[in-house]
Amino acid sequence: MVKWQRYSKRKSTGGKRHLARGKRKRELGRYPVETQLGDHSIKEKRVRGGNRKLQVSRSEMINVSDGDRTQSVKILEVIENPSNKDMDRRKIITKGTILDTKLGKVRVTSRPGQCAVVNGVLIEE
Repeated sequence: MVKWQRYSKRKSTGGKRHLARGKRKRELGRYPVETQLGDHSIKEKRVRGGNRKLQVSRSEMINVSDGDRTQSVKILEVIENPSNKDMDRRKIITKGTILDTKLGKVRVTSRPGQCAVVNGVLIEE
């Protein structure tokens, strides 16, 4: 089934809305890429206007910033994903996820499913 990003066929009152036209290509949506821990892997998608969107499907490294310098560090474990309990259990990396590295705990600040890089900042404990 196609993911569709247009308003619902139902009104807010629950009544049926009669659509004047069908679906359009520009209203097409995609299922999210759920970045997991593993060997680095990137997917490339063609998006509207012929542009390209890079999505990280698996990653084992993160660019950690601690104020004055940034370094690439190996991810040891996914500690917590506050956006969703299910993603927390499945160890999915999204923006805001808390990761464990050799430098300490890191919070992800980038959107790996949208920008093809995993960036984060060191959390003060």
